[in-house]
Amino acid sequence: MSSFPQQLSRAIAERWREESARGNSLSATGAILRELYGFVRDSTPERRRSRYGDMDYDWEHRVNTTSGSVGWQERLLGVFHSAYQPTDAEAFHEMMAALPIDFGEFTFIDIGSGKGRTLLMASAYPFRRIIGVELLPELHRAAAENIAVYRNDDQRCKQIESLSADAREFEFPLEPLVVYLFNPLPSAGLERLLANLGESLQHKPRAVYVVYHNPLLKELLETCAWLTKVGNTTNSVIYRNSAFPQNPP
Repeated sequence: MSSFPQQLSRAIAERWREESARGNSLSATGAILRELYGFVRDSTPERRRSRYGDMDYDWEHRVNTTSGSVGWQERLLGVFHSAYQPTDAEAFHEMMAALPIDFGEFTFIDIGSGKGRTLLMASAYPFRRIIGVELLPELHRAAAENIAVYRNDDQRCKQIESLSADAREFEFPLEPLVVYLFNPLPSAGLERLLANLGESLQHKPRAVYVVYHNPLLKELLETCAWLTKVGNTTNSVIYRNSAFPQNPP
């Protein structure tokens, strides 16, 4: 396991290269400095209380899925990967209601699953199984603990697991999937994830839905020749794989 300084330097270097590709080295450096300033600003107690999620879900289910208790090292890494922010329960159920599927035929995958709130909410639906993919070990451990203690009379899927893994290297299960995204990666990482998913679909054609909440990088999905928009909710877009190209994206 890489040390925190190694992880941080690698994350900063990847973000710098990504920003440089869009502009130049000066603009990339400026973008990195703005991210660091934002991290310091948002580390004050008042800002953290206002940003890091409600406690209602946690109180009701006796779990810990808000991001206020995330350590500073994980939060700083999140600045250059994707900051942890739990999905609102009402918004999640609205997204699930918009899926035109038989849940029992699909596996639910949460990319960047954090402390596992979305995994727990997904268990209210009869998915075949539920998998979370989380890069940061502290968040993965919290998710595993939450899964172990979670109890809900409405739970319809109990096969839930959190994987400590880099989503960019994740091998998608060869079965019908619902892939959930809440801006888990910067653009270069998301492009890589979509390429991996495309290769997986070419190897094993099957139904895949991508549910993208707060879709800041939706242009990356809309330029995929093998994805078609099939629905939306208040703050999400839903895609499905369509005619598949001869060569993966």
